[in-house]
Amino acid sequence: MDVIAGFCSKWLRKIVLSAAPVFLGFLLSGCGLSDAPVLFPKGPIALAERDLLFTAFAIMMIVAIPAIVLTLFFAWRYRKRKNGGVYTPDWDGSWIVEAVVWLVPGAIVVVLGTLVWTRTHEFDPYKALVSDKPAFKVQAVALDWKWLFVYPELGTASVNELAFPADRPLSIEITSDTVMNSLMIPALGGQIYAMAGMRSELNLLADGPGVFTGRNTMYSGDGFSDQHFKAHAMSESDFTAWKAKVSASADVLDAPAYLELHKDSTANPVAYYSATEAKLFDIILRKYAPIVGPYESEAAELICRGNS
Repeated sequence: MDVIAGFCSKWLRKIVLSAAPVFLGFLLSGCGLSDAPVLFPKGPIALAERDLLFTAFAIMMIVAIPAIVLTLFFAWRYRKRKNGGVYTPDWDGSWIVEAVVWLVPGAIVVVLGTLVWTRTHEFDPYKALVSDKPAFKVQAVALDWKWLFVYPELGTASVNELAFPADRPLSIEITSDTVMNSLMIPALGGQIYAMAGMRSELNLLADGPGVFTGRNTMYSGDGFSDQHFKAHAMSESDFTAWKAKVSASADVLDAPAYLELHKDSTANPVAYYSATEAKLFDIILRKYAPIVGPYESEAAELICRGNS
């Protein structure tokens, strides 16, 4: 035991001395932490999720910190030295120690489970956000390897760029016309999956105007690393100007244009469409459902069959 304690004490000193400069440099440099969207969110949903993360971390430290401190203490207490700590391998058990060792972690698990269960339901991504203004609805479609955003309220669409008024909640309907993806705007809230033939929803809100990074967080193939976009929360005047820019685009997202867009592409540039095929989002959903009756339009048949 003396040999093991001495060995641990020796290596602990080396680890602490080696890690200290790195740790101090990290603290002093700042490392751009103020730009970390998860730690410094820009919306109430992401802020509440961050606070839950911090709370759970603090509760777990009730066990982790004493365990770390006791490990260091035992390594020091039983190190090889004259008149060191006495090792008593035949020491009988203590019900007090056993109670602390088992009951405290057990209580923490119960508290964490209750906290996460209740707060997770409060953060239900399908739950509409309370606001004195109606939500701005957007339909997001995951493709290889890009994001298509359709704006039913405007009758327009954009690729790899999401824009919405900052003073209104953002309600995103999500699906996929390829393999499973996952949409996330870390500064505004958590992620939710996009699956072919299924509709999911994400409700978010920005504190004010800003530009945030969104991306696919589910590995989906060769172009996964480039499947990201900018989410623009705009003031009323800026959003009006953006709408005018999109409406002036010469491109129209009809069925043939959508089939062309559906083809694989990597690092796809931002694109705008001044008009879209009617009920395009619903047609994409139907593409993966059993065919019942005739198609509602030639465009729907073209998209669902996937040929021209």
